[in-house]
Amino acid sequence: MTHDPHLAPATVAVTAGRPARTQGGPVNAPVSLTSTYVSRGVPGDELLYARGGNETWQTFEETLAALEGAAHGVVLASGMAAIAAAVGDLPPGSVVVVPRHAYQVTLGYLDDRAARYDVEVRRVDVADTDAVVAALDGAALLVLESPTNPMLEVADLPAVLAAARERGVRSVVDNTFATPLGQQPLALGADVVVHSVTKYLSGHSDVVLGAVLTNDAQRADEVRAYRTLHGAIAGPMEVFLALRGLRTLHLRVERATANAAEIAHRLREHPAVAEVRHPSLPDDPGHARASAQMAHFGAVVGVRPVGGPAGADALVDAVRLWVPATSLGGVESMLERRRRLATESPTVPEDLVRLSVGVEDVEDLWADLAQALDRAVS
Repeated sequence: MTHDPHLAPATVAVTAGRPARTQGGPVNAPVSLTSTYVSRGVPGDELLYARGGNETWQTFEETLAALEGAAHGVVLASGMAAIAAAVGDLPPGSVVVVPRHAYQVTLGYLDDRAARYDVEVRRVDVADTDAVVAALDGAALLVLESPTNPMLEVADLPAVLAAARERGVRSVVDNTFATPLGQQPLALGADVVVHSVTKYLSGHSDVVLGAVLTNDAQRADEVRAYRTLHGAIAGPMEVFLALRGLRTLHLRVERATANAAEIAHRLREHPAVAEVRHPSLPDDPGHARASAQMAHFGAVVGVRPVGGPAGADALVDAVRLWVPATSLGGVESMLERRRRLATESPTVPEDLVRLSVGVEDVEDLWADLAQALDRAVS
């Protein structure tokens, strides 16, 4: 069906990308399991070979683009494939501005570019708008996360994206944490949005995918060319599962974000907790900014239990309902001490535990977390 731009996001998630309504036709777009398409003569716009296009991709891309308010969507093999495609080929000597705290593999990718191609990577505190704007002088690319992973810093997206545009700096915003239901960076001035579809969009911890969204037709063509030339293609079955996940995105995000806000509030009152970060908390440094530019506060919470790294490890070991794991955005609640990973930013506190709050009953989640905190400090 044709997408109606006046529909609410929850309705778009359910209705976009559906097949035409024909008597006896399917309600859902079928998965297309083929590597090759019939083709005679010189190919035009039709499908030719599945590395270049697939009906299942097209349906997912249409749906996600409608949610993100984008003219073009491109699905790729992973979130990092999406990052690499969005960053593109930076000439030697280019300057890239990135958050000091961000997904560790994104930072690792940019550091690799710096080492191989003499690219300068300027790391900034995205919550410090003046510092971000100052770092844009002479830059070619701005890569942002807001809220950041795992520190949950919130950038003034309208201000920094406007500053980037004024200086001719291309901007890429990773919207994985907020989802299109929390914010639409393209509407706030971004050139490109990326997602790890693995997380909230698919929502069931069963696929690895990424996506790039943009209103720039040339940029979209460049990303598609990157996907084809680098073989960064998604399997149609994984994309079919991600599309199915999108249909319930609004329900999952609504429940998970409500659970996260309640968990954050209770953690702040627990005697075994030294610090809590979540934008829903009125005294959180990102609260005012998130309230102004986001529709929800997200489902990731940062907590630092008393006892330092040993207390954090003890907390992770003591939970029974929460899953110790490194991902986020699934229906199940997960947690991990981030600095257990050697590649995590050294400015992330050693004792920070990242909580990805799921959709379980909040009382059950709290009971498990509270008993684990009690055991961790006993």
